[in-house]
Amino acid sequence: MTIQTKQTISSEPKAQHFDLKAPEWYLNRELTWLEFNKRVLWEAEDERTPLLERVKFIAIVSSNLDEFFMKRIGGLKQQVGAGISELSVDGRSPQQQITECYAVVRELEAKKQVILTQLIDQLQKQRIRFLPFIELSKDQQQAMREHYVQNIFPLVTPQAIDPAHPFPFISNLSLNLLAGVCCAETDDMTLVRIKVPVGSKVPRFIQVGNDQLYIGLADLIANNLDLLFPGMKIAFCDLFRVTRNAITELDEEQADDLLQMIESELRERKFAPVIRLEVASTMGKLQSGMLAAELGLNEEQDVFVVDKRMAMNDLFQIAGIARPDLLDPPHHPCDHPKLAGAPNIFHAIREHGSILLQHPYESFVTTVERFVKEASRDPHVQAIKMTLYRTSAGTKIVQYLIDAALNGKQVAVVVELKARFDESANIKWAHRMESAGIHVTYGVVGLKTHSKVVYVVRQDYNGLRRYAHIGTGNYHAGTARLYTDLGMLTCDKKIGEELTELFNYLTTGLVPKRNYQNLLIAPNKLKPKLLEKIEREISKHTAKLPGLIQFKMNALEDMDITKALYRAAQAGVKIDLIIRDTCRLRPGIAGLSENVRVISIVGRFLEHSRIFYFQNGGEEEYFIGSADCMKRNLESRVEVVTPVQKPELQAALRQLLTVQLSNQRSVWEMQADGRYIQLQPKDKQLGAQETLIKLANHRFAEAKTSSSHKKIKKKSEANRNTD
Repeated sequence: MTIQTKQTISSEPKAQHFDLKAPEWYLNRELTWLEFNKRVLWEAEDERTPLLERVKFIAIVSSNLDEFFMKRIGGLKQQVGAGISELSVDGRSPQQQITECYAVVRELEAKKQVILTQLIDQLQKQRIRFLPFIELSKDQQQAMREHYVQNIFPLVTPQAIDPAHPFPFISNLSLNLLAGVCCAETDDMTLVRIKVPVGSKVPRFIQVGNDQLYIGLADLIANNLDLLFPGMKIAFCDLFRVTRNAITELDEEQADDLLQMIESELRERKFAPVIRLEVASTMGKLQSGMLAAELGLNEEQDVFVVDKRMAMNDLFQIAGIARPDLLDPPHHPCDHPKLAGAPNIFHAIREHGSILLQHPYESFVTTVERFVKEASRDPHVQAIKMTLYRTSAGTKIVQYLIDAALNGKQVAVVVELKARFDESANIKWAHRMESAGIHVTYGVVGLKTHSKVVYVVRQDYNGLRRYAHIGTGNYHAGTARLYTDLGMLTCDKKIGEELTELFNYLTTGLVPKRNYQNLLIAPNKLKPKLLEKIEREISKHTAKLPGLIQFKMNALEDMDITKALYRAAQAGVKIDLIIRDTCRLRPGIAGLSENVRVISIVGRFLEHSRIFYFQNGGEEEYFIGSADCMKRNLESRVEVVTPVQKPELQAALRQLLTVQLSNQRSVWEMQADGRYIQLQPKDKQLGAQETLIKLANHRFAEAKTSSSHKKIKKKSEANRNTD
């Protein structure tokens, strides 16, 4: 069906032309996510981006594609294997989606190689060089050989592939060499697999001498195979890599012990089916075909030939080189003006009512970590309850929770063991907390606990008071500096009461009537409430006061929400969507969605915050929380979205939305066919993220100046009184 764009708006009645169940009005989830990675890859191409940051974006796209194969392609292949032919909402079968995704991935990979070649040339001009081993000087080759013998050679284990040695297990995402080794006396050849031991102690790129000159670890091993096979001839030696399916979920309802089930699932994932084989372009068809056959892959579809550099996610090592002149200016989050200088964070929250946090513009350490730290030490705090989806060794929150338990406080933590790729880490955190006496539970059977909440019960001067942090991002110190997220510190009585209900649900799984009037909680309340509010916006829309809906989130995938937004747009409601990656809705279709604008922002930080705004006939509503508009978030996860009602906080959210919606730098606008066009600023406009950095610093400086003036005034008044 031909899609009308907004340039050809029909004068006939709008709504009657569109069957909102028809697949042509919905974009494919996987393909729109790959489209997002095209936008990320552009950052590596954009000459305005500092050189090492461009290298970092190559690594990000590579890492994203690895995860895409493990999660999304793995799931689609399972559907194909199970004979599932059910079409997606956009009308594609699982096999169709795989085929179309493969075409886009090959296009992305080819472009990535071209860009990396250009970047390597530019790095060389900045005295950061990559050379193959054979181009090193004789002295450098000897030095590298000695380094290899002393530091790497003992870690290398060759594995023959012959009738006496079955095909070896190839671990997920490992780099491997396939070598053909011949005896000097005969032409009989043995195939040998050599795992390249890249790890925390052995970097992928080995520095040569004291200069910023690097050779690849695999190249170093390949050019010193005589140490592994003395007196033998090497017929060939080529790189390959496999990707395994990460979808190995077991039946949670049948598990006696969820912890043991997840541990078992992790073991199964290690040996999960291979779904992709990457081979160097130098590898012969005979060898790549043999590998594909041994791994159970379709040679024509599942083998990806890599022209130059494989596993480019390892370029994070190069992006981390200490060259400030080739990196973004360092960003130092400022303190929050309402908390800086406040001797007690609970007194500050009580004084201000609610406080909005904007990360990474404002410090995670001096806000969220401080909140938990002071709660762990404050003698008036009696209980701390928290949801933990992902965290990191760099976050001190777990230690503060342990301190709180040791200080005799009641501490309960809901750990989400099924946080994809963080299961092992979360099991360790859970064991560590349990051993300190913390009450650890694993949420509700059948639902992931994705909400971001810390809840503190404190004995204040006038009785028990509940304090809370509700956020959009994980309690993870690393991502708090790299992701844009929002949070709210509050002691609102109604919110506190509803969080009590939430934690009673999370720690028991029991679902008596829980009367949430303020918080929007998934899976029961959030989706119906969003749909209800969209319909309300339609009912309140008038020519005099047009309706307005603005959502900022990572993804719009849920069909019901998308349909509701289409209906609102047809009714004349203006809709602004700031969607980072997946978006099913097609904007700009005459009679259907010409009132919808969809933009995506890609910058130095990963956009991760979620905001839901409804104009509501002038009685504006703002919400922030952990949920995207994805079916899984709305129906299969425990999510918390909180209203933001304080006018000052609403004004801050309005400023954030306005900055992002009016910006022209690093902003991409979606077209009706799913493509994105990069907006072009007319002048040297700062990007939205750089603007928000300046605004945060300005708020802090202004508060500091105001505080200084108050101190001077107070001192002056004291002096007058003394006189």
